[in-house]
Amino acid sequence: MNEIVAFIDVAEERASKPFNRFADLSALDMVDLNFKFVFHIALHRRLSAPHSPVKSAFYSGTRDCSLRQLHAMPDRLFYARRGLFTEREAAAKWLSVPVEVLMAQR
Repeated sequence: MNEIVAFIDVAEERASKPFNRFADLSALDMVDLNFKFVFHIALHRRLSAPHSPVKSAFYSGTRDCSLRQLHAMPDRLFYARRGLFTEREAAAKWLSVPVEVLMAQR
């Protein structure tokens, strides 16, 4: 998770404007996040990324991938609005992009 946050930090520095995010979590068996860690990441993002609000879509496919800790955090700690999706089409619509953009490249 720390590597993902570092990657996003660098990508935001290089980008000319804020961008939405999509995370395909469909290959995960479980996600183990605790409140303290999620709060730490949220605080880091809030302090280090003074950008306009963005959307983050988390796709879990048909798996019951629990990210409830992430959604339990108050929205004011995040610049991102978060959405959990079991269908790529719904995530694409929410992000206002063609579904093909969200297809995995393997």
